[in-house]
Amino acid sequence: MPSFHRPVLSALEALVGLIYPPSCIACGAATGTPHALCPACWRGMRFIEPPYCERLGTPFAVDLGVPGLLSPAAMADPPVFARARAAVRYDDAARRLVHRLKYEDRLDLAAALGGMMARAGSGLLKEADVVVPVPLWRWRLWWRRFNQAALLARHAARESGVPVEPGLLARVKRTRPQVGLTRAGRAENLQGAFRVPPAAKPRLQGRRVLLVDDVMTTGATANAAARALLRGGAAAVDVLTFACVVHDGLPLVGEAGPESLRLP
Repeated sequence: MPSFHRPVLSALEALVGLIYPPSCIACGAATGTPHALCPACWRGMRFIEPPYCERLGTPFAVDLGVPGLLSPAAMADPPVFARARAAVRYDDAARRLVHRLKYEDRLDLAAALGGMMARAGSGLLKEADVVVPVPLWRWRLWWRRFNQAALLARHAARESGVPVEPGLLARVKRTRPQVGLTRAGRAENLQGAFRVPPAAKPRLQGRRVLLVDDVMTTGATANAAARALLRGGAAAVDVLTFACVVHDGLPLVGEAGPESLRLP
């Protein structure tokens, strides 16, 4: 951008700020900067920080001081994907943001949410060859007009320079809404739902994929999509979401001791 344009743009932004003061992306309260959270909503966000399960990215209740631990859930039912990371727990504050993005056409929220995801998944982005958003069924995409996972993927990967290639994975089966289904029901619902298009397979061969979605609930969608990518030729698949469901009532570090939970 020519340097003489910058003062003009700064003046226009200041004018817009006077007419439309920046507001919190979650509650609408006044903020100092656009596309940000107010202090109250920021305090309400439960960010996921280490220590967490190396595979699922779910936080441990206590810090055992041992890196690379697996949760009992990851050992009892290992995911198809290699690793998962999420920026926040899927509680009321995160649910409100996701709902506004998906159902209230607040596409401007994708930049803020994607930025949080980029920080949470920085390690995965460094190792990724390509970023692939979880695709929508074509009629759902037509009805919604946009794929929230694709928006989040673009913003999450923006600073890393890793290319985003939505065409590497297609949704080829219409599935029922996942809400209300059991873990087994979700997995059955998604069986055969994803496929790597034949024309995309040469571009996928041997690449490490970072799969992006908005929320991980049971991991059924991530597992189904990762399985299709691996069958299509991907070397490995990691997963990055804005939020994930964390069951605080379940023991994350079991009674067997840290040595038995260490990543092989």
